Amino acid sequence: MLLGIGAFCFFSHSPLALKLYPLCINALLLAVFAYSLVPPKGKPRPKLPPSMAFRFALLADKMKPTPTLQGSLGEKRVAIYCRKVTIAWCLFFVCNGGFSLFSVFWLSDAAWALYNGGISYILIGTFFAIELALRKMTDKTLPKAIPLSAFTPNSRKADAVLCFSGTFSEKQYKTWKDFLAQTAALRKTIEATPQTRWILHCNDYWYFLLAYTALLQCKKEVLLLPNISKAYIAEIAADNASTTSATPDKPSASLALLCDTEEALALLECSFHVPRIVEAHTVETSTAQPSTADAKLAFPTIHPEEACIVIYTSGTTGKPKPVKQRLKELENDNAFVLSQWGEECLKRKVCSTTSPQHIYGLLFSVMLPFVAGIPFRRERIEFPETFTTLNDDSYLIVTVPALLKRAVEALAPPTQEAAPSQTPVGGGEKSDKRGVGLRSPWVFSSGGALPVETAAATEQVLGFWPVEIYGSTETAGIAWRQSKQGPEWRPFEKVHLEKNAEGCLLVKSPYIQNAKGFATGDKVQLLPHGRFLLEGRADMVVKIEEKRISLTEIENRLLHSPLVAEAAVVALEGKRQFLAAAVVLNEKGKAHFKGAEKFRVNQYFREYLQPFVENTLIPKRWRYVEALPKNPQGKQQKQALQQLFQPSENDLPPAKDEKLKTLLLPQGIFATVLRQTENEALVALAVPDSSLYFDGHFSGFQILPAVAQFELIEACAKQLFGPHMPLAQPGVQPSVHSARRLKFSTMVSPNMRLHLELQLEKPAQNAKQNLSFVRFALKSPDQNTFYSTGAIGYEACERKGL
Repeated sequence: MLLGIGAFCFFSHSPLALKLYPLCINALLLAVFAYSLVPPKGKPRPKLPPSMAFRFALLADKMKPTPTLQGSLGEKRVAIYCRKVTIAWCLFFVCNGGFSLFSVFWLSDAAWALYNGGISYILIGTFFAIELALRKMTDKTLPKAIPLSAFTPNSRKADAVLCFSGTFSEKQYKTWKDFLAQTAALRKTIEATPQTRWILHCNDYWYFLLAYTALLQCKKEVLLLPNISKAYIAEIAADNASTTSATPDKPSASLALLCDTEEALALLECSFHVPRIVEAHTVETSTAQPSTADAKLAFPTIHPEEACIVIYTSGTTGKPKPVKQRLKELENDNAFVLSQWGEECLKRKVCSTTSPQHIYGLLFSVMLPFVAGIPFRRERIEFPETFTTLNDDSYLIVTVPALLKRAVEALAPPTQEAAPSQTPVGGGEKSDKRGVGLRSPWVFSSGGALPVETAAATEQVLGFWPVEIYGSTETAGIAWRQSKQGPEWRPFEKVHLEKNAEGCLLVKSPYIQNAKGFATGDKVQLLPHGRFLLEGRADMVVKIEEKRISLTEIENRLLHSPLVAEAAVVALEGKRQFLAAAVVLNEKGKAHFKGAEKFRVNQYFREYLQPFVENTLIPKRWRYVEALPKNPQGKQQKQALQQLFQPSENDLPPAKDEKLKTLLLPQGIFATVLRQTENEALVALAVPDSSLYFDGHFSGFQILPAVAQFELIEACAKQLFGPHMPLAQPGVQPSVHSARRLKFSTMVSPNMRLHLELQLEKPAQNAKQNLSFVRFALKSPDQNTFYSTGAIGYEACERKGL
């Protein structure tokens, strides 16, 4: 350009073109900077404003040995700041160009040269200096994401709040100083134990975080199990024996357990109680935040590519399936979520309904708040009514579709149906006063697709239309959607999606260690711009009498009925394979079939399906339940669904086998004693849906209340162990004195097959009180699910009137 202007001046004998050169440069820079503020047309709106200053910042960041800007927690704030800087430069170019134009026509050549050759450059340098100072000040205010693999003792202030109990305003806090001290206490115990594989099972998110961090710092392999029943751990231990040096007679020799419940300590020889450890030890970091040069030695570094987490799932067979994950991929998942929704997360405190033993709960309920420095609630939300207490601050709720459905049913105003509010999509800044009155909530949901009706009702009741996360244990996060914007899913950053020969989704992403990716069992329809629709599970296709049928298709047909709220279809084996359907009727359906005999309800749905499904493919068995059995993550449990179609003990008369004893419990419920010794017993029972126990306790759905469970368990214990208690004497009977460590973990539904384990503990000779305790555990027949546990204390009580 300069050569062209010089040639023009030489041949035209006019200095005007040369004097206009600074003006042209100003105009060119103004056009480039201003154009960078305009998003490109015809494409989806970019995630970040593509301002010129932000592009320079990204370029400078890429030149660093370890780039830290792109995908960081503060990326959006940097983008906003750079946009303001770009606008400021545009204004500067307008002013500078305007004065340059004035100097060309209205000032002398000397004045033109002074301004354009000197003063304008001084102004540019001053502008740079001011912007640099502002940049340094802004950088100090930016939120810093600190992953587990990068934290040091000085990463946060000593009094920074990490978690809280109850509600945030109650000020029952745990701080960064507590975190450093208590992880150090746990490390002492872990380092003194030779076992390399550790089962971690803590329901308290704070204890889970402490143990999880300490195990990774000690370079132990962390095993996360969906439950820690004796049978489940036995299967894990057997698998462990085949892959380690553990002996066949002691398969669990190389396993250790960290837990927060005393009942679990008896499951393995090498077991440790996290609360007891952190409360009993005192370390130097409990009185002062480390700041010495050897602090890193006191707090070992976690290597993200070496840290191994094994998450067990049931898989498609129902047997424990180990899925190995590295910390690196999990932290990549956290980084994307924070880059996408970090600003919203920072405005709120985290509350969760999900188990930290599941990958969704691990990522969103434990790791995410730690990385972002967001206080999280240490207790898990198990009942919808808890949401009504969260009105003292703004909360981010991590939950699953099943609990959202229960919440909107339990908390929706009785005088109106749930309907979408006017809250802007992606917002949450306005609380819905028609619901429970949460302040600016945000809701993440995962574990299954959330029906649009439930999402709309959630916005009505909680004040926010949930953001759904789609992923799996093997892949971590894959995509997200807010169904208010449409049914399609949007992939996470840098996720590459394909459809394999079976029509299933093939995922390649930074959240999967295997470069070849992972083939899911979900059938998909790929859409433009990388988006897709889910079309059901491939493993939901079965063959009945040589005819292939999708169970999802039948479920969807049933869901189209105006009388059905939920439906699940399973394949069962008898003399031949056939289908069975479990249906949850909505209010209209309950009213329609009120008083009708079951065979007439069955006939209605058979006739309803006939236009769409061949007769041989119509379900042969039907169950009408208040809720479908699901795990804490909201996923349907195949084995539990199949159990719905098995005859329960209450469908049968008392056992004719003289070896099996039958108990008559309150409400006319029969229980069968499967095994009994002087101090132990195993009892099988089920509570029919006709029982009065289910009336009037929980509006809208049937759940066996805790008080009813206690009454049935106490009746069994007294009948089985009353004569064997040391306090039993002629004229004296055992009476309930107290109850200890009662815990009701999972809901009990009607007709559910239950096993009750009882163990009598006689009082010690030197005991202060002559009490006998009966420990109990109410669980599923496969021992994979605990419904309630605890101990009942009995004392001698004289009989009166006998």
